[in-house]
Amino acid sequence: MDDINLIYNNNFGLAFKYKGDSSKHCNKVQLVFRDTGLFVSKEELLKFSKNISQSINNQSLCGGCKKKEICRSILVESHVPQISFAMNTEELNSVKDLVEGTLFQLGLENYLDSLFND
Repeated sequence: MDDINLIYNNNFGLAFKYKGDSSKHCNKVQLVFRDTGLFVSKEELLKFSKNISQSINNQSLCGGCKKKEICRSILVESHVPQISFAMNTEELNSVKDLVEGTLFQLGLENYLDSLFND
C-alpha cells in the first residue's frame, strides 16, 4: 500500500491513485469494488457516474419486489459500453457513493491545487 494514495473508500470499495509521476498512471484512478478493478480517467468516472444514476432512475421493475435488496437484477453500464455490472439496490447505492465521493475528492484536490499553485 506504500505505492498508492487513497482517494476515497466506503464499505463497498476504494479509489486510489498510484504514487509517482509515471505517465502510465498520472491521470488515472483505480476504482476497486466487489471483484473488479477499473482503471479510469476522470472523464470515464463521470460517464460511469451518469450510468449509475440512469440505472437508479430506471429500476422501477424492482419497486415492489421483496428480494430487490439481494437480487442482482439491475444492470449498470460501465464506461466501456461492452461491459455491464449486475447489481442489487444496496450495491448500486454503495457504488454510487464510491464514485461520487471519489469525484468530490478529485474536485477538491484540483481546487486546492489551483489555490496554492497560482
